[in-house]
Amino acid sequence: MSDVAPEIKPGDTAPDFTLKDQDQKDVKLSDYRGKKNVVLCFYPLDWSPVCQGENKCLTDDFPKFQGANAEVFGISCDSFFSHKAWADSLDLKHRLLADMHRTVSKAYGLYFEPLNCSKRATVIVDKNGKVAYVKVQEIKVAREDKEILEALAKLN
Repeated sequence: MSDVAPEIKPGDTAPDFTLKDQDQKDVKLSDYRGKKNVVLCFYPLDWSPVCQGENKCLTDDFPKFQGANAEVFGISCDSFFSHKAWADSLDLKHRLLADMHRTVSKAYGLYFEPLNCSKRATVIVDKNGKVAYVKVQEIKVAREDKEILEALAKLN
């Protein structure tokens, strides 16, 4: 697909974006520049078993991410309505961003065409707006918070 960028890699400048969270509030990546590292957890779809498990883990580890001066966002192509119902049902502490037009997953090279959704990937954007960490994994394999927290520890 011509509108999908090459897969993002460490050292790249993170493409800026503004997406709505589950409460329909705008989240702009560049608002965190100079303040916090940002963990972008791309996942395929709300309400799926692997995504549910890993988002619960992100919530369980939320204090560790806060301690690492990091903001955590889940990003999928679901609507903010779906995100709201899902976040409420799981009592999630982190915000979920609605990439309904797939613009962010495409800008980061993380679009998964066969399912018309994003790949399962973790991208850490440092305080300077640079990509510090990227891990793209099998779509049916949950991410490991421990790896993300270790990568964050190297930034502080």
